[in-house]
Amino acid sequence: MSSSAAAFLVRRALSAPPVFLRLRRPPSLFYSSLASSPSSFPSPARAAVPLSSARVSSFTPLRFASSSSKVSADDTLKRVIDSEIDCVVQSDDPIREVDLPDGFPFEIIDNPGDQTVVLKRELAGETIEATVFMNYDEEQDLNEDDDDDDARDDGHDESSIKPTISLVVTIQKGEGPFLEFCCNFNDDKLEIESMSIKKRDDPDAQNAYEGPEFSDLDESLQAALRRYLEARGIKRSMYDFLHEYMINKDEREYLTWLKNMKEFIEK
Repeated sequence: MSSSAAAFLVRRALSAPPVFLRLRRPPSLFYSSLASSPSSFPSPARAAVPLSSARVSSFTPLRFASSSSKVSADDTLKRVIDSEIDCVVQSDDPIREVDLPDGFPFEIIDNPGDQTVVLKRELAGETIEATVFMNYDEEQDLNEDDDDDDARDDGHDESSIKPTISLVVTIQKGEGPFLEFCCNFNDDKLEIESMSIKKRDDPDAQNAYEGPEFSDLDESLQAALRRYLEARGIKRSMYDFLHEYMINKDEREYLTWLKNMKEFIEK
C-alpha cells in the first residue's frame, strides 16, 4: 500500500494524547542553604556530623519511599489489568470466529497486532486489495449528533449506531499504474471520498495531477465508478460482515494488548 494510503489511515485512526510524567526535584540539602546564611549555622554538636553522613541520611528515606511507591503502583496496575482481562473474557458477547458469508470473494489477510485487515482477490488479470479499518471518529461524530433534540425525535438510538468502515482500495494491472480509491462504508451505502491514478514507481509524486474532487465529478461518472468497484466485489452488502469482523478483531487485539502489558509489568 502506498504511503498516501497509509497517511489516509493515520488521519482516520484514533489518536490518544501522550501521558507526561512530571518528576519532582528532591529538596535541597540543609547544608546548601547554611552556606549563604552564616547566622544560621548549627550548634557544634550538629556541626560535628560529617557532611557525607548528612547526605546519606537525607537520601535514604527518599530511595526507600520511591521503591515502595513503585511496588505499590505495579501491584495496583496488575490487579486492574487482571480485572479488565476477566471482563473481556466473561463478556456477554464473547470473542468468537466470524463465519464468512456464502460466496465471499476475498481472501482475508489478518495479521495479529495490526489494527487493519486486508481483503485480496485476483479477477480477470487484476489484483484487487482493500485495506479495511474501523473509523471510530465517525461513530463519535454520530453520537454527538444524536444528542440533538431533532435526532432523538427521529427515533435514533445510540445503541443502534454503527461506526463507519473505511477502506483504501487499490486495483492493479501488471506493473503499470494503478487506481486507488479511498472509501467510507456504512449500512446504507458506499461513499467514495477520492479516486486517483498512481504511478507504481512513484506513487506519492508531489506534483502529480490527481483529478478534481470526487464530489465535483459529474454524477453519472460518480455512479459509474461506484459500479466499477461493485463489479470487483466492493459492495455495500459487505458492511454487516465487515462490521462484525472488525468488532471481533478489536476485542481480540485489545485482549492481547492487555496480556502483553501484564507480561511486561510482571518481569
